[in-house]
Amino acid sequence: FGRVKIERKKHDGDENLYDDDDHTPASSLPSQAFSQKNGEKKFSLDDMLSFSSCGMQAIVDDEITKCFSAEELPSWNLLTRTNKNYEFISVRLTVLWLIGWGVRYLLFLPARLAILSLGLAWLCLVTTFIGMLPDSSENRAKGGGICVANHTSPIDVLILSTDNCYAMVGQIHSGFLGTMQKILSRSQSHVWFERFEMRDRMIVTKRLKEHVEDHSLDPMLIFPEGTCINNTSVFMFKKGSFEIGGTIHPAAIKYDPTFGDAFWNSSRESWVQYLIMVLTSWAIVCDVWYLPPTKMEENESAAEFANRVKAGIAEQGGLVDLVWDGQLKRVAAKATLRCAEQEKYSKILSKD
Repeated sequence: FGRVKIERKKHDGDENLYDDDDHTPASSLPSQAFSQKNGEKKFSLDDMLSFSSCGMQAIVDDEITKCFSAEELPSWNLLTRTNKNYEFISVRLTVLWLIGWGVRYLLFLPARLAILSLGLAWLCLVTTFIGMLPDSSENRAKGGGICVANHTSPIDVLILSTDNCYAMVGQIHSGFLGTMQKILSRSQSHVWFERFEMRDRMIVTKRLKEHVEDHSLDPMLIFPEGTCINNTSVFMFKKGSFEIGGTIHPAAIKYDPTFGDAFWNSSRESWVQYLIMVLTSWAIVCDVWYLPPTKMEENESAAEFANRVKAGIAEQGGLVDLVWDGQLKRVAAKATLRCAEQEKYSKILSKD
């Protein structure tokens, strides 16, 4: 019944199917569908059908939520990352999977755990020793700039650090990852903060300004999205990193999920669980592009600067450029978004 009513309204008022400002089809926004009778716009009970239709469309094809789930592969890579439910297909595939499981868990996992343990022990020893050395600028990499990149996993830091030494800015974590942050802070002036603490945000802004003014410091690494995305899209870059001036060095990171998925779904997996999945994957393969350094142009706002850098990273990495805030992963949509739709609908009803 609802579908028939909506189609009938579309057929009766084709000239009103588009918004006056941006010519967006009426079916895309609930506030653009309205009742019309004898040329007079007024409220009708069946107006709610268009809102219900758009709501169901958002649930069926939600472009935000699917960016926080592991990317679906066109073919199975003998892992169970994207499909936890066992389904028998053939004896040959079952045998191949069992062989792969044995290789990954009985060969790869012990070897990688041994390498990880040795690496962590060496990291603790070296960072403790480095922290005792005098802070001499001549022994540090020249920089003072800010490197920004799209964010998929904490592994992003390791990959970029193979080319340069960075001072990092990031969210405070607990557990194993929090311990790693404390170890890293022994040898470098990293900035860890609580995302929703205003005092911490002010400290970060002050630290970034001081960093830009001192070109003898190591480059600072920032992930402006503020959360991990599944490496198919780039979400909104927070403008705070682009308000302080200085030179921005964009970097685009694109993982190949064929041999293993590098995406960390922090809302479902702990760092240890994610680490085990990485260690039992076939391999982590990625491409990194370093884009030309850029600065804020004249008469360009911080938000426009952030969007320009984000668009360049998305284009280079073959990612979808989205305008959504990555914090929608953790918090509900702002009330202003709902109020905007309500205001549009009220203006439609108030038109002569």
